[in-house]
Amino acid sequence: MILGASSFAGPPGDLKGHVESIELYIPKLGIYDGSALETEKLDRVLDEISIYDFAITVHAPYSAGDSRYPSALQIVTARMGKREYTLLEESIALANRTGAPVVVLHPGRVGPDREKSFFSMVKNLSTLASIAEDYGVILGLENKEGTDTSNFCCEAGELSRTIEAVNSGYLKATFDIGHANLTCGGDPGKLREFVRILQKHIIHIHLHDNGGQWTEKYDGDEHMAPGKGCADFSVLELLSGYRGVYNFEVFSLEDLCFGKKTLENAFKP
Repeated sequence: MILGASSFAGPPGDLKGHVESIELYIPKLGIYDGSALETEKLDRVLDEISIYDFAITVHAPYSAGDSRYPSALQIVTARMGKREYTLLEESIALANRTGAPVVVLHPGRVGPDREKSFFSMVKNLSTLASIAEDYGVILGLENKEGTDTSNFCCEAGELSRTIEAVNSGYLKATFDIGHANLTCGGDPGKLREFVRILQKHIIHIHLHDNGGQWTEKYDGDEHMAPGKGCADFSVLELLSGYRGVYNFEVFSLEDLCFGKKTLENAFKP
């Protein structure tokens, strides 16, 4: 089992010894001036990480309603132009440079015409999958939380439909158990069925927890330590053939350590 943590969980030196992999979370790395990549800042980040010999995955920019999210890095996958393609190709190129096998992408936002937006998203993802193939990197399209109805791909069926419509070996799924728990309303039976539907596409996993329901804070997507909410992490046993990274998307070393114990208990016989 390969354990990882997002780069916002703590400095690389603090994470070393706790995880083997680090997910470079592009929006919070501070390597962009507006939408312009600052290569010297990126080089400094990579030099610091290289000391600790982490495996790498990459989380690309996306669309976010949080006022703290950099506005110049907003990307709606269903509506893309030159700027958006450049930003995502830079994340894909970074994955290639660091040997990262996966770049995490968010799906698009639902527009006034849902089907038109869906097919626009599929078209754009097809182009991105072709770019990823050129770099030898796989895209992991992440399921989003159903408590925000403006998101595509909250349900496992729609995420599977999207991946199958693109029909590329370079677009797979990032299974986010926290988001799925919100979509399933905290119901472990529904969560188990969610995994069964999606499991053949899963290339990457995000681990965090919540209360399984909408709240004013982040639509309930609170990214708590696994075990501090109501998500049933035993459903991960269904993914017996999974060999990718189990990446903790939490905000502190304390939550990472707590989550690791929860994961260990989930896999106990």
